Amino acid sequence: MAVGTIKRLTDRGFGFIDTGTNKDMFFHSSNVEGGRFDELREGQQVEYTEGQGPKGPRAENVTPV
Repeated sequence: MAVGTIKRLTDRGFGFIDTGTNKDMFFHSSNVEGGRFDELREGQQVEYTEGQGPKGPRAENVTPV
């Protein structure tokens, strides 16, 4: 699993993970494991697997570290 930092969260149920490269990874609240979306905070470290969504790459199995 890859590790990243939550860069931004929205009130519409999605967010973006800073992957350490110049591309951020999109994730949806339905892809959060081991907790709830509203418990996540910007700057928090998470583990995730890279998947493919209808609009491009996305983080799946997002788990707080």
